[in-house]
Amino acid sequence: MKKILHISGLAIPLNMRDVDTDLIIPAQYLTKVSKEGYGQALFRRLRDSDPNFVFNQARYHSGKILIADENFGCGSSREHAVWALMEAGIEAIISSSFSDIFYSNSAKNGLVLIIQPEKIIKKMIAHAENEHYELTIDIENQSIKSSLQEEFHFHMDSFIKYCFVQGLDQLDYILSHKSEIENFDNNQREKLYSTVFNLINVIL
Repeated sequence: MKKILHISGLAIPLNMRDVDTDLIIPAQYLTKVSKEGYGQALFRRLRDSDPNFVFNQARYHSGKILIADENFGCGSSREHAVWALMEAGIEAIISSSFSDIFYSNSAKNGLVLIIQPEKIIKKMIAHAENEHYELTIDIENQSIKSSLQEEFHFHMDSFIKYCFVQGLDQLDYILSHKSEIENFDNNQREKLYSTVFNLINVIL
């Protein structure tokens, strides 16, 4: 996973709550064995049924930061929803709440999720709907600055933040501690051998 320190880009307003993973990537498109090829199916039902849906509007095609209402990513646990969003160019999502499984899947894949109070989300969505609204996210300082000179701060789990800043997925993190793991394993083996040897001596 690449290092993620800053994300800057146009905000895309999605003024919808309870957006589930089947709406993000409909089940009939879950046919691939790789992570590629899902971006074109992102929000496909909404894009096909509503010409004015936000992802059909040319003004948002370069957007990188999605602003969504509460409970984003609910529904099934399909990781494909994260893959589709990322392949479509989304690098961060700001909402007042996320599904736990979607939050976990996003962290594992390098999609930044940020929680803000509902009143801030409403304000961001309104700005993004009415004007060219850009945001810059600073992961290390846990802050967001807008093109309207606003500044917001957010909490991020320390482990997730560390992995983003260092460019590590969970497997990379474990492998970065390989020497400590091997030392622990060797120490445990020595203790086990010593215990077994002492028991044999007692028996004999």
